[in-house]
Amino acid sequence: MIPSNAAPVGAHLLSRLLAAVAGGYLLASALAVFLATVLPASRAEAVLAGMLWSFALHVLAVIWAFSPVSPGRVWLGLLLPAAVMAAASAWLAGGG
Repeated sequence: MIPSNAAPVGAHLLSRLLAAVAGGYLLASALAVFLATVLPASRAEAVLAGMLWSFALHVLAVIWAFSPVSPGRVWLGLLLPAAVMAAASAWLAGGG
């Protein structure tokens, strides 16, 4: 017999998996762009530093995606900082 709450568990797991992969990627790429914009090093060094830090942040995003909080809170915790960093990067670069 299939339990009545089997479908939401699968949906929550799929949401967390998408948050880990897609949300983590968006957050990591936003961090890379933000750091490349704000770091006072040469352009190549700033981009390299941003990329290196983005790998670490993506790992943390995957851990956060499977933490025992609600999937909605996971998405909010990934997309809100990504949007803030993307907007700050655009504003600091003079593009927005």
